[in-house]
Amino acid sequence: MTGTPPRLDGILETAVYVDDMAAAHAFYSDVLGLTRMVTGDRLFAYDAGPAQTLLVFHRGHTGEDVQTPGGVVPGHDTTGSSHFAFRIGRDALDDWRTYLKASGVDIISEVDWPAGGQSLYFRDPDGNVLEIAAPPLWPNFTASP
Repeated sequence: MTGTPPRLDGILETAVYVDDMAAAHAFYSDVLGLTRMVTGDRLFAYDAGPAQTLLVFHRGHTGEDVQTPGGVVPGHDTTGSSHFAFRIGRDALDDWRTYLKASGVDIISEVDWPAGGQSLYFRDPDGNVLEIAAPPLWPNFTASP
């Protein structure tokens, strides 16, 4: 390998795979308050923050390539549960803890990180592990926008 790679500007999309699209929509829209931007048989796309998209794919329905007017989207799929984290401000942690409990969402773990950040872990209806994370957690995560 030669040279320095060009700069990346961040993660644009994060994906999770689910078996029950209706239950997933109820959870991500009604419980977590995300706005659905795209609806389809294979996927839903949610606004997860400025320039950030959560893709919810229908497990078992995305393995084949898809031809679009702009080109081919390669097939992809997973089995088992996955994980991703939502970023929050430190002052929102208690509000999220209270809100999740009131919404009937069990917090399965709470972690105090060595750098001083805190995380709440819980599951979506398909068993995917979600995290609400308050800084500082990673060296590049010190504050919310």
